[in-house]
Amino acid sequence: MADLPAVVGFVGLGRMGGPMSRRLAAAGITVRGHDAVPRPELSDVLTLVDSAAEAGQAPVVILMLPDSSVVESVVRGGLLAAMAPGSVLVDMSSSEPLRTRALAEEVAAHGAVLIDAPVSGGVKGAVAGTLTVMAGGPDDVVGRLEPLLSLFGRVRHVGPVGAGHALKALNNLMSAAHLLASSEALLAGERFGLDPAVMLDAVNGSSGRSGSTENKWPNFVLPGTYDSGFALTLMLKDIRIALGLAEATGAPSALTARTVELWAEAAEALGPGADHTEIVRWLRG
Repeated sequence: MADLPAVVGFVGLGRMGGPMSRRLAAAGITVRGHDAVPRPELSDVLTLVDSAAEAGQAPVVILMLPDSSVVESVVRGGLLAAMAPGSVLVDMSSSEPLRTRALAEEVAAHGAVLIDAPVSGGVKGAVAGTLTVMAGGPDDVVGRLEPLLSLFGRVRHVGPVGAGHALKALNNLMSAAHLLASSEALLAGERFGLDPAVMLDAVNGSSGRSGSTENKWPNFVLPGTYDSGFALTLMLKDIRIALGLAEATGAPSALTARTVELWAEAAEALGPGADHTEIVRWLRG
């Protein structure tokens, strides 16, 4: 397609980045992919390179990394120096919005542009191309990249640089609070003698429904798999970012603060490898 770049760099080929990079390759794009962990399973569709700097030798470079600290380390560790003036860096990680804005200034000083475009929809959405992409950056740059980002799902331009990362954190705050509230209610009903599947069927046609009742409980909690693909520690990181935003702006945050406390307790009890849906196991005690 004429409106897609011929070559894209992609750094971070894990649970989300792997299937997302495959979607780019399926659209006919040459993907120069790099990950700190070798990903030989992607060698059939990507051009795997040995460093982020090599991936940076493309007009568009996408990052799908754990947090702002890793993003900054990669960008300052050789990636930015390898990028040509006029190229675009797309941070699709769940980063901290104020740090994103500061990094955007560094990238601009090099002659390139940074936009943030975090996603929601999990591994399933990454595979199917049904993610929601929350893009922050200049109108012209986001508009130019929309055909590329649309390969991942539904694109929404939510504001200037940093806006995407802010909204992603706030979205995950709502998701985390929903899961806690839904789970406490469903566990109370279960102990009363109600069938969880029957409760979910009723609630999902009623005002109490949420992504937790429509997706997380039916697909990951009731089957006992707890394998949504999104780590509990990453959820905690995102909702801490949201709490920081609320406190910095003076917004009400009593429920947010308590939500963070409960998720932190769960993270400590369940350990670093826990899926975020396992918070239900922790609530069961």
